[in-house]
Amino acid sequence: MGLSDIFKKKEVEVFSKRPVAKFKVEKVFEISGREVLAGEVVEGIIYPGYKVKGKGAALIREIQKEKQKVDFALEYDKVALVLEGKPSTKAGEILEVYQS
Repeated sequence: MGLSDIFKKKEVEVFSKRPVAKFKVEKVFEISGREVLAGEVVEGIIYPGYKVKGKGAALIREIQKEKQKVDFALEYDKVALVLEGKPSTKAGEILEVYQS
């Protein structure tokens, strides 16, 4: 069995059917026309390009921690998610996060 046989048998799932993370919203505000959710990652890991889902859905454009742009956010991190779109959410809600 060669290396190419291993890769042929392995199937990669691109889109998540279940949430990969959960985010608790503490504050919602707007900066330069983009909605920003400040809060805490309560489960999983979040990357830019993932989507948050409340009543509506929005794409995560950027993640900031302590006013610095970061590549990802882990469980218990307090971060701000800069969104493209408006998920129609308010403080206190827990949003599900999906891979795009």
